[in-house]
Amino acid sequence: MAKKKKKRPGKESGKINKNALTNSILGIFGNEPQKTYNYKQIAAQLMVRDAYTKKLINEMLIELKNEGRIEELYRGKYKLKSKAGYISGTVQLTSSQNAFVVSPDLNEDIFISHNHLNHALHGDTVKVYLYARRKKRHLEGEVVEVIHRSKATFVGLVEISKNFAFLIPDSRNMPYDLFIPLEHLKGAKNGQKAIAKITDWPKKAKNPFGEIVDVLGFPGENETEMHAILAEFELPYKFPDEVNKAAEKIPDEITPEEIAKRRDFRQVPTFTIDPHDAQDFDDALSIQKLKNGNWEIGIHIADVSHYVHPGTIINEEAEYRATSVYLVDRVVPMLPEKLSNGVCSLRPKEEKLCFSAVFEMNEQAEIMDEWFGRTVIYSDRRFAYEEAQEVIEKRKGDMKNELLILHQMAQILRAERFRNGSIAFERDEVKFNLDEKGKPVGVFFKEMKESNQLIEEFMLLANKRVAAFIGDEEKNKKPPTFVYRIHDLPNMEKLESFAYIIHKFGHRILLTSGKKIQESLNKLLEDVRNKPEQHLVETLALRSMAKAEYSTDNIGHYGLAFKYYTHFTSPIRRYPDMMVHRLLAHYLEGGKSKSEGKYEELCRHSSEMEKLATDVERASIKYKQVEFMQDKIGQFFEGIISGVTEWGFFVEIIDNKCEGLVAMRELLDDYYIFDEENYTIHGRHTGKTYQLGDKVRVEILRANLAKKQLDFAVVDEETEDIE
Repeated sequence: MAKKKKKRPGKESGKINKNALTNSILGIFGNEPQKTYNYKQIAAQLMVRDAYTKKLINEMLIELKNEGRIEELYRGKYKLKSKAGYISGTVQLTSSQNAFVVSPDLNEDIFISHNHLNHALHGDTVKVYLYARRKKRHLEGEVVEVIHRSKATFVGLVEISKNFAFLIPDSRNMPYDLFIPLEHLKGAKNGQKAIAKITDWPKKAKNPFGEIVDVLGFPGENETEMHAILAEFELPYKFPDEVNKAAEKIPDEITPEEIAKRRDFRQVPTFTIDPHDAQDFDDALSIQKLKNGNWEIGIHIADVSHYVHPGTIINEEAEYRATSVYLVDRVVPMLPEKLSNGVCSLRPKEEKLCFSAVFEMNEQAEIMDEWFGRTVIYSDRRFAYEEAQEVIEKRKGDMKNELLILHQMAQILRAERFRNGSIAFERDEVKFNLDEKGKPVGVFFKEMKESNQLIEEFMLLANKRVAAFIGDEEKNKKPPTFVYRIHDLPNMEKLESFAYIIHKFGHRILLTSGKKIQESLNKLLEDVRNKPEQHLVETLALRSMAKAEYSTDNIGHYGLAFKYYTHFTSPIRRYPDMMVHRLLAHYLEGGKSKSEGKYEELCRHSSEMEKLATDVERASIKYKQVEFMQDKIGQFFEGIISGVTEWGFFVEIIDNKCEGLVAMRELLDDYYIFDEENYTIHGRHTGKTYQLGDKVRVEILRANLAKKQLDFAVVDEETEDIE
């Protein structure tokens, strides 16, 4: 009888699954990414004893090496090869004090445990060593170097004990208190707000060491809190002494020699229109009738670049700041007061130097001719918006004829702009009535009226025509380097999400083309005007749009429907406008194209600082809203659900636009579940639903000034009656 052949392991019908074996081998390397293994050690880990499978493991190790997934350090000894090795990215701390690093080089975020952060903080740019991916887990790594600190200073409360002190940071993103030796307090007292910087952070120390660099004052005082908001975003709230001294040396007088170089508009009727409390006047309008029956309209902009030159200390400070910052109760200017409110400001009854865009226009507001260059003007009248509005409405008053002609033309320009697809984002601004100590005693809303539209349309016209003058490829075969204000097409995913939300309360937009989006957005914004959901819809619509920014690469401005657009009209408060003035002057004199790389970097910085300034403005508004609601604890208000999250929903009060959170823990009548897809929270047992855009009645529970946070509770009519 023939001897029965012994079956080799793995040769039976259920063959060894090579994919499963590969994953098992990689799993061993992944669990100990620094260790080396030979095929025998791998076999031992997998409890493989038969020769066939051991041989297969050896073959697979060679395959994995050839694929670049592991490396052979020396004969037969292998180690996991990291897919990316070292990468860099930005730290995002979580509430658990672990973090994720976001890197442009990877499609997913890298998890960093608290123990492997190595003193990296939120927003820092870091170098990370990537661990091999473990089965079904996040990509993980550890910080090996802090390349750049996102924050150099921290704002917080000073706590002083007998032998040392701490600064307790205000920011939720800074989880460590700063240890301050008593000799580095700089006069700070216990309980005061101050700014501190990290001076050292020994490897084994839990807390960083620091020193106080400025004392802000006691919490709750308006000056302290406004300076604290600026310092929180690392924005300056005063000018260095040397900058102010340099500004003071600038002469006030205009020489006859300078006037002789310029086109003279001093005899042409000229005026400014600005907010009633404005101090810096960037722009003025002039108008006179020409012999041919057309109108010559001058848009005159403060000639800041005449006074501020590249390479000077004033220019360096302006370049760094990039923009003026607007808080609830003040302006933090880009330029020292001598310039912003004095020499450059187009104050009435004073001769001023300007850079102007001058247009010959007919009665239909069509441009027949244009001219750009340096001028000298004399403003006959300073109007507040309210005063100009009264002249337009009553058709009488100072400079009535000039205002009415310009108003008529502005309305023609405006109608044409919207016909061409410009989107009508015109939100009412939240403003506060403040007492002498800066405490808010009332809230009101600044509306856009015809006088605002008059100024807006002519400023848009100047910005558009200056950009086209330089950038038009039909006029200039190869346009020189220039600074444009650009606005990209909207993100379709965000728009689809927006369309889904507004559909829930009866509105719609068409997403078939860019033109249809513009048209239907304008119709939507018109439909919601004066309705309870107006502010919510406007906010969500803005969030679905791309952000406007500065660039040397002109892609046009989608929101305004302009092919060419720049910022020419506000050089007192925006550095890009100064760049535009310099470039325009250079090209008008026949100069060659400037360095694109240099100007693109300045554009990037200006865009970043503009965003920062917007965040600061919002923080100051939020602070004043919370302060305004402090004495209204227990009161009831009507509101609209403005945001839904897993921890609750936000409600915006209709009367004053103050927003607060209704936390899940305050919903006591059921167990509520967050439905992310439908932007709702619904009760498991009652079926009650809270949805984005719903109208609700809330009670004010808490007003936390330190966190700039309001807490609400939902109430129904019955509960309110009982109470």
